[in-house]
Amino acid sequence: QVQLVESGGGLVQPGGSLRLSCAVSGFTLSSSFMNWYRQAPGKGRELVATISGGGDSAGYRDSVKGRFTISRDNAKNTVYLQMNSLKPEDTAVYYCNGGSQGRYWGQGTQVTVSS
Repeated sequence: QVQLVESGGGLVQPGGSLRLSCAVSGFTLSSSFMNWYRQAPGKGRELVATISGGGDSAGYRDSVKGRFTISRDNAKNTVYLQMNSLKPEDTAVYYCNGGSQGRYWGQGTQVTVSS
């Protein structure tokens, strides 16, 4: 059974940092691109960051470049999203995604950036 379980969300002030984790089970993590998406209230789900199976290639949406870093530890079956210099517009539910053709999703973790 495939499971993706996100953790690490919460309430943070503007300028603060959070690190999200996605624990993966049920498929071989090293064979899959992994992605972080987010969905803000009233908006569609958007791709935030992606990382290759070996971790040697990553991509980001323009609005988070230089502030967010995606990484993975295949030995621990975990993908991370380090988020620095957070802004109120980063407020959203963040989802981990991956597996063959991106078919698997986590349940999401809420990130709220507010003073």
